[in-house]
Amino acid sequence: MPSKPVPPITMDAVYAAPGYLFRRMQQIAVSIFMEECKAFDLTPVQYAALIAIHTHPGIDATRLSAVIAFDRSTLGSVIERLQAKDFVERKPTPEDKRIKLLYLTKQGAAILREIIPAVERAQARMLEPLKPTERKALLGLMSQLVDLNNEASRVPLRAEDALEHLGKAG
Repeated sequence: MPSKPVPPITMDAVYAAPGYLFRRMQQIAVSIFMEECKAFDLTPVQYAALIAIHTHPGIDATRLSAVIAFDRSTLGSVIERLQAKDFVERKPTPEDKRIKLLYLTKQGAAILREIIPAVERAQARMLEPLKPTERKALLGLMSQLVDLNNEASRVPLRAEDALEHLGKAG
């Protein structure tokens, strides 16, 4: 059986590759988020952590990692930054003082309320070049790809499992 010819090595092939396009869109998404939200001094991951802590007060870092699908070891520094900004507080559990539960502070709740319009502007800007039907199609396909490839991630999304242990639906 003849072997399939190897395509030529070109930058055009790189620019058309799904991995390259996903990486570039991630760069663009973060850039737009940071531009729209610069007054709040929050990263997209910090924002996601604040939302998760707001939605699930008393969540621990391990479950937070599963809920936002973010590497647990890196999440520690995210939580430390949020704590340094006085947006999050850690409280030990009554059963095991080594486990710290996360709660928003008043300042954390306030910043979350204030940043929402900026985040919504950022999300809208990311899709603005597309027609409404294209936006819907893109989001549907991206959701499908993320769901179908979840297990391939270094940190698969495990929100249901994490929240089940909290005894809360979310």
